[in-house]
Amino acid sequence: MPIFARLMYGLVSFASRRGVSDAPVELNAAQVQSAEATRKARARRTGVRGETFAYWYLRRHGYTMIATNYTSPGIKGEVDLIGYDGDVLAFIEVKTRSASGQFAAKPEDAVNSAKRRNVCRMARQFLRDSRIPKVPYRFDVMAIESRPGQRPLVRLHKCAFVEQSW
Repeated sequence: MPIFARLMYGLVSFASRRGVSDAPVELNAAQVQSAEATRKARARRTGVRGETFAYWYLRRHGYTMIATNYTSPGIKGEVDLIGYDGDVLAFIEVKTRSASGQFAAKPEDAVNSAKRRNVCRMARQFLRDSRIPKVPYRFDVMAIESRPGQRPLVRLHKCAFVEQSW
C-alpha cells in the first residue's frame, strides 16, 4: 500500500470527521431570492468534497486512478472517476448526499437508467479516445452519506450495473 495514499486518505478522513456537506442554514424572508443559488453552490461543494473523499478512499483501497471527471465534447454526461482495480478498469460514479431526514433517499438510488446510459456512453468514448486495448471493465457506484457532525458513511458497489445495448 503506497504510504502517500494512506497519508492523504487519513487527512481527508480527518477533515470529514464532521461530514462532507455544509450544515443546513436557516433563511429569512429577505434571503429567499438567493436561496436557490445558495442551495446549488452548497450541493456543488458537497459533490466536490464527496469526489475528493472517494478518490482518496479508493486509492487507499488499492485503486490506481487514471482519470477524474472525464467528459467528451458532444456527448452528454461525465464519468467521475476512472481507475484500475487490479487488472479491471473501473468506471466509478460517485453520489454524495446529506442525510437530513429519517426517510432520505439513498445516494445510489440517483443512478437511474438515464444516468447509467450516459456513463456507459462516456465509458465507450473513453476507451476509444485512450486507445486502451481490450481490457475487462466494470461500472461501480460509490455512495457517500454525510450526516451532520459524523464521519461519512461509504458504500462501494462493485459491478453495480452492466452495459446494455440501448
